[in-house]
Amino acid sequence: MRVVLSDDHRSHFPAGELYDGALVRPFECPERWDHVVAALDAAGLDDRTAPGPVDLDRVRRVHDPVYVEFLEDIWDAWVAAGHDGEAIPMNFPVRGLRDDRIPVDPEGRLGYHAFASETAITAGTWHAAQASAAIAQTAQGLVAGGEPAAFALCRPPGHHASADQFGGYCFLNNAAIAAEGFLADGAERVAVLDVDFHHGNGTQAIFWERPEVLFASLHGHPEDAFPHFLGWEDEVGAGAGEGTTRNYPMRPGTGFDVWSAALDDACGHVAAHRPDALVVSLGVDAFEEDPISFFRLTSDDFSAVGRRIGALGLPTVFVMEGGYAVAEIGTNVANVLTGHLST
Repeated sequence: MRVVLSDDHRSHFPAGELYDGALVRPFECPERWDHVVAALDAAGLDDRTAPGPVDLDRVRRVHDPVYVEFLEDIWDAWVAAGHDGEAIPMNFPVRGLRDDRIPVDPEGRLGYHAFASETAITAGTWHAAQASAAIAQTAQGLVAGGEPAAFALCRPPGHHASADQFGGYCFLNNAAIAAEGFLADGAERVAVLDVDFHHGNGTQAIFWERPEVLFASLHGHPEDAFPHFLGWEDEVGAGAGEGTTRNYPMRPGTGFDVWSAALDDACGHVAAHRPDALVVSLGVDAFEEDPISFFRLTSDDFSAVGRRIGALGLPTVFVMEGGYAVAEIGTNVANVLTGHLST
């Protein structure tokens, strides 16, 4: 399996994250990438490819051009306005406030384009986000060109980013960019399977009315888990896309027996969609020791996840998302990929 990766992710690493009422070292940290690479080496997954340049025209097929411009220039605008710290959104156009006007002031622009305040923008964020999208695009291009599967080792992750909002450590939606890339390259139908612990709210919103893209997500119940405000079972898409969204919210303490039954059902819907390609939002934060999640999957369970996805027999791009048990993240990712290769 070809692995697409780049060291450019290191340009994004905020000094702190707002968590549990305090400013802490971000859970989404560069060493996550290092542990994944080391585990891939140990597993013999050493067929590496550097990404090509990002295609922003294809990015704009997924993201609002105004939002892309925001990501490109907000840091310079933030600094020019006299701010000393990193750019953290602190106010939002919530109920009772207007969301039909974009402020000029960079603080207002941050709030307009964010849905959560844990995610900071730094001097290198835009560079890293572009590189991450380029990794997804390159992996998608390899699979569209005939590779049976590829792994896009993206950082920062992407599945929380919607067409015009960032949050949850995500800026550009790499999985959605890959799915849209398959459609641009001639696919008639694509499926996105999100196995990250947290709901892929951004991906769902992007494809909400798109009948050609099936989105299925296994995640912590929104009553209990971030991002809280999407991911219920009754969210099934709208308009022409009604029926092409499937959500599997699960409660604290969920083990592999319940989780794998949800995966089987999701894979059944993927197969019924008859996609030309599959994009997997590969978060491994369903792991039992993850510090910000509450499922109980073991490292061995992730091998079974890879085998179940491999049984679909689809051209597949795995796109790295979450996983914050840093010491074990590499093992869990490698187990999914080697499990997939064993089918």
